[in-house]
Amino acid sequence: MTIPSGEVLVPDVVRELAGGSRVVPAWSNQLGGLTFRIEPVAGQLPDGGARAETGQRAFFVKWAPRTERAAIERVDLADEAARMQWAAAYTRVPQVLEVGADEDSEWLVTEAIEARSAVDPRWLAEPETAARAIGAGLRALHDALPVDECPWTWSIADRIAVAEDLAAQGHPAEGWSAETRDRLLDAPDHDRLVVCHGDACAPNTLLADDGAWAGHVDLGSLGIADRWADLSIATYSLGWNYGPGYDHLVYEAYGIDEDPDRVAYYRLLWDLG
Repeated sequence: MTIPSGEVLVPDVVRELAGGSRVVPAWSNQLGGLTFRIEPVAGQLPDGGARAETGQRAFFVKWAPRTERAAIERVDLADEAARMQWAAAYTRVPQVLEVGADEDSEWLVTEAIEARSAVDPRWLAEPETAARAIGAGLRALHDALPVDECPWTWSIADRIAVAEDLAAQGHPAEGWSAETRDRLLDAPDHDRLVVCHGDACAPNTLLADDGAWAGHVDLGSLGIADRWADLSIATYSLGWNYGPGYDHLVYEAYGIDEDPDRVAYYRLLWDLG
């Protein structure tokens, strides 16, 4: 995910859901998806749609175009809503307000958690605090979500299948080959199976003003997997957002020693699938 720069075309359905409130582009992804923060205008009463549910509170609209690439990568916002609603019984994630679709796109509306992303300018200036919160938040998530009750997986086999589908449809990941596929099939043993976040990159952890983790967002790939599937990507993303040298703080806050072999494997799987 990246913060949009320049002018962003706001889809009609997002404007309808905003109902006259301020629409602020928040995130974009490589599949053409967009996320908007909808902020109430002072003195303006809700006029229907999602705003009637939130009153004067902010909310987010995640919008995804229906494309061949999105289908191959199994983008499904209704499914993401179901995962979020399931997780909400055990940990802090956004409340789902609405989910919908038409021929061209789909959308997911969630109530805003009043906290800041770990890549908000406030926390980019305090990377040590952010890294610790990411580690503590992942540990809390993994300990809270019950594996025996989770209906979804995020297994190595599932992820290799997506990579194979992409290659078969002419969209191979950079570096994909029969040789790398064989490397992925030579997977390490599981350390501990947990319900993983599925996209534990830094932006998806929220921090309270005191620097403690406050929740998680973007749970479209939530499912059962080895905990290193999350840990390896949480630390991978630190370099993209803060620069090198902070991985150890995630591991310390999580309460685990680094496992270089598992980290290398799950980062390769991330890059290729």
